[in-house]
Amino acid sequence: MPSPLLEVKDLRVQFETEDGIVKAVDGISYSVESGQALGIVGESGSGKSVSSLTVMGLTRFTNARIEGEILFEGRDLLTASGEDMRQLRGNDIAMIFQDPLSSLHPYYKVGKQLVEAIRAHHPESSKQAARTKAIELLGMVDIPDPKRRIDNYPHEFSGGMRQRAMIAMALANDPKLLIADEPTTALDVTVQAQILALIGRLQHELNTAVVIITHDLGVIAETADEVAVMYAGRVVERAPVADIFNDPQHPYTLGLLGSMPRIDEERERLLVIEGSLPPPGKVPAGCRFHPRCVFGTRECTLQDPPLLALAANHGAACLHAPVEQFVRARATEGVA
Repeated sequence: MPSPLLEVKDLRVQFETEDGIVKAVDGISYSVESGQALGIVGESGSGKSVSSLTVMGLTRFTNARIEGEILFEGRDLLTASGEDMRQLRGNDIAMIFQDPLSSLHPYYKVGKQLVEAIRAHHPESSKQAARTKAIELLGMVDIPDPKRRIDNYPHEFSGGMRQRAMIAMALANDPKLLIADEPTTALDVTVQAQILALIGRLQHELNTAVVIITHDLGVIAETADEVAVMYAGRVVERAPVADIFNDPQHPYTLGLLGSMPRIDEERERLLVIEGSLPPPGKVPAGCRFHPRCVFGTRECTLQDPPLLALAANHGAACLHAPVEQFVRARATEGVA
């Protein structure tokens, strides 16, 4: 078996704040191979973005403490120097950020920013050659009339076109790994579908590994091969995408799926996960999901379950997994 392109091992990211230690990421592990798409899903505040920003080397603050390993092609990025990370960012590893309007500089034309991204890693390239490459990239991401639109400012692009421009910038240097952080936020559903289809097409054409971060399981269904479900800084379930949708084993995953409308089922009401995500500095003892869990027992308040393998490629951090057996046992007790 080939080694994964990216392998994250027991990653922990803590920040010292005035209110104490905040554990934004608390021991997560996952891997991605070339040409594979991993979806990371969870509510806002679960640690999805922090984990990926750490892969990019963008959480190296003075108040941050980072532990674990982030292996990219076998090299630990946590021990790489700042200069080495600047060479990797945009060249071998690229990221599409949540808000393209704030990521693109409003004072500079889109083409100028694309040319800068290309020449930063290829200083030997002339401005004209970089401009020609930028026009090709805008055409690759389906920007209409790229020769003309390259001289537009970001505010002259629609939301969907700005997101396409950000994808073009991320792909400017043919990265081996593309991280997409909420790439469809604030876009209408038609444009969302176009953006997701574009990422999938580029992934297969360029054999790029993709990590897509979202709270939308519909996006995961469209793009991911494997899914990691995060809650309160941890991965609570990891499995191939078909298993997540057809055989979820963690109560949190069940709740997320139950809160989605489906055209193949008639439901009087969507399910609701009661309560809210705990603040990073105030995670409850035991299983961190137990205050919101419909299957919670006293045992859940005492033990913090690790991610246990239920099948060859399916793991869940729940004391009562497999969930179906637990539900049947409870039903039997109720009858008795």
